[in-house]
Amino acid sequence: MISSMTGFARLERSGAFGTLVCEIRSVNHRFLDATVRLPDSCRALEADLRHALARELRRGKVDCTIQHRAPVAAVLEVDEAALEPLVARSRELARTIGEQGHVNVLELLRWPGVLREEGADTEALATAAQEIFDAAVAGLGAARAREGQRLAGLILQRCDALAALIAQVRARLPEVLARVRARLEERLAQLGGELNQERIEQEIVLLLHRLDVAEELDRLTGHIEEARRTLAAPEAAGRRLDFLLQEFNREANTLASKSQDLETTRIAVEMKVAIEQMREQVQNIE
Repeated sequence: MISSMTGFARLERSGAFGTLVCEIRSVNHRFLDATVRLPDSCRALEADLRHALARELRRGKVDCTIQHRAPVAAVLEVDEAALEPLVARSRELARTIGEQGHVNVLELLRWPGVLREEGADTEALATAAQEIFDAAVAGLGAARAREGQRLAGLILQRCDALAALIAQVRARLPEVLARVRARLEERLAQLGGELNQERIEQEIVLLLHRLDVAEELDRLTGHIEEARRTLAAPEAAGRRLDFLLQEFNREANTLASKSQDLETTRIAVEMKVAIEQMREQVQNIE
């Protein structure tokens, strides 16, 4: 199943623990690069959340934020054990700096672990945070899947367009080769003199073989079939499609370089445009 690397999910949940808000957004990236921002009350969950994210997503730059708002009626306590060494160190620094140094009480209270909720149910909070995160990841996955299907449809359209262009080149190929042969024979006739007809025929055959693009057209057709199979497969397809697009581009370039016909050259340019459009879409596929 094709999934995009672009998506967004947001969930909010309230309870006795207060209010939790989880936002996850992702964009394209070569690997899985996750940033998880948690409040102090949920800091212990970071490793578990990262593992859960890695189980669901394979690629993408993911930014996850969980915010926790305590209940309005919650009573905040100062953790003396956490505050005492912090105050002592602050006073030492103030003495070192001199008159410019001063201790800001609000800044001390903002230090992680200094304030805690009296009687807070940390287990319920942790459970709720894990649940809301899992639901947000599922929502992100669904959003990425919907976008992936849209991208797959666009890529299949480009595949159909390429197949039509290949058919046009195939239809013109006999005429183009016959025209090249006739032009060569005409020039040789203009030279006059005694010419080895057998050797001339061999050289003409070799030249026509070098100009023949049937092999490139066959390979392009095979790449299109492989792209369609890859889009229909259940596993992540971004890397494989990216490799296929490199092969698409190589064959289109060879076709353009061999072309001895203005219309074939124009078709080759259209192919390269379609391939570039496909490449832009593939960059967003997981």
